Amino acid sequence: MNTELLGVISIFILTIVLAIPLGKYIAKVYLGDKTLLDPIFNPIEKFIFKISGINPAEEMNWKQHLKALLSINMVWFFLCFFVLLFQGSLPLNPDNNPSMSPDLAFNTAISFLVNCNLQHYSGESGVSYLSQIVLMFLQFVSAGIGMAAAAMIFTAMKERTTEKLGNFYNYFIKSCTRILLPLSAIVAAALVFSGTPMTFEGKDAITTLQGDHVEVSRGPAAAFIAIKHIGTNGGGFFGANSAHPLENPTYFTNGVELWAQMIIPFAMIFALGFYLNKRKLSNIIFGVMTVGFLLLVVPTVTSEINGNPAIEKMGIAQTTGAMEGKEVRFGPAISGFWSIATTVISTGSVNSMHDSSMPISGAMQLLSMMVNAFYGGCGVGILNYYIFIILAVFISGLMVGRTPEFLGKKIEAREVKIAAFIAILHPLLILAGTALASYFAAHDTAMGYWFSGNATGWLNNPSNHGFSEMLYEYTSSAANNGSGFEGLGDNNPFWNITTGIVLLLSRFIPIIGPLAIAGLLAGKKYIPESAGTLKTDTSIFGIMTFAVIAIIAALSFFPALALGPLAEFFTLK
Repeated sequence: MNTELLGVISIFILTIVLAIPLGKYIAKVYLGDKTLLDPIFNPIEKFIFKISGINPAEEMNWKQHLKALLSINMVWFFLCFFVLLFQGSLPLNPDNNPSMSPDLAFNTAISFLVNCNLQHYSGESGVSYLSQIVLMFLQFVSAGIGMAAAAMIFTAMKERTTEKLGNFYNYFIKSCTRILLPLSAIVAAALVFSGTPMTFEGKDAITTLQGDHVEVSRGPAAAFIAIKHIGTNGGGFFGANSAHPLENPTYFTNGVELWAQMIIPFAMIFALGFYLNKRKLSNIIFGVMTVGFLLLVVPTVTSEINGNPAIEKMGIAQTTGAMEGKEVRFGPAISGFWSIATTVISTGSVNSMHDSSMPISGAMQLLSMMVNAFYGGCGVGILNYYIFIILAVFISGLMVGRTPEFLGKKIEAREVKIAAFIAILHPLLILAGTALASYFAAHDTAMGYWFSGNATGWLNNPSNHGFSEMLYEYTSSAANNGSGFEGLGDNNPFWNITTGIVLLLSRFIPIIGPLAIAGLLAGKKYIPESAGTLKTDTSIFGIMTFAVIAIIAALSFFPALALGPLAEFFTLK
């Protein structure tokens, strides 16, 4: 067990150490400074801009950024929806997988578009290779969208007064070519040499050691899995995701995939400090996020290592910890760590079944997504935290009798209203969706078109755990995460359509809000720091921000957690 814990700690520390130089590189990319990769990517980017007719040097205001962002996302949605709807008749389908139903195609297209990758299908039987390639494309561009939005926020935070905030397409293309693509290639190479398939051949017929003849699914998996983690996407090429032996063959690949999903969210925080030349501010932000992360990780890993008390009462030894739903090649320690890393960072990939996690672990996984402000996904983690900075600055200013200011710009009613709306929207979407599903399940409602049978049919577990399954599904959707308590029967019109709506609202409104706030602040008069300025790069302000996050999460979600995983925990006791 000590060896397992050493593996967890080593991967975490290594990621932090490598994130610092990567953050410096990302800052140089967005600033337009010279980098080692310029000779490779300058010609590629010039070609892209030339054929698209885009001038990357043309400055945009925040409204133009949003218009560009939303427009291209709409185009990608219809492209993906069409491919999924007709994949059975399109090429690159050696296993003859059928086309998706309209509601499943709707959910899947939105899910990959918004960087969530909530999967109500199994990759082996649910999609063709062509669909996998289109979904892989969305994994690149959805991550690039989040990073481009963060780059605009960085530009808006500079100490100046302007409405010109860089060029969205320039930030977006550079995010994809200079950051996501090289890192994905490195991870994909590590996976290929470790045994992950990378082929367009169909199923392979093999004979097992006990003499059974079986067909094993394969495909262009290594490339898909690499960007799923580097881009904090999380959608599995295979149904079992990173618990699948071809998707995550060894402890080494497990460490690579863990590093891959953490590296850019960590690096983006340090990039903020390098970009603004405010290293102390980025260090405070990273410190607050890391404290929050560790407060979620420690109870989870401890709970999984200690095993299940119900099994212990039966006199069964659990020397290896709680192993139900876990892979023997990984063990409970790093599986617990992965479950929090993937929910905090909004990757959503799994190397164990979260539905089998101990109740405390399930509560921590839910809370990670409910808070949705520690590290976060590619780019959007900074955007989510930015909302809480605005609220913390406003509250702190009221408490000490100073004008709320952030980086030389006054925080006024308009910015606070937007921030408050975004902060409230997240719990509203989660709790409203869960309440609706719980009402139908509690009354065993006949759902008609929405579900084949009565509502209790979509629950694999009764009572508290059944409630947790429904709560987790909407929480995962609202947090753009994609993981699930997979006891839930979710491939039906009710869950496909309701979670699809939550996915859309929870992705784009929380991007629109921070961009609007940043754009409004950038246009205000810059006020140099004075003795009366509330400093935002101090430990005290970091504690204040953490308190705002914790209070909002506690007030919003404690009753729901008490009905689900916490009630289940005390039942086991």
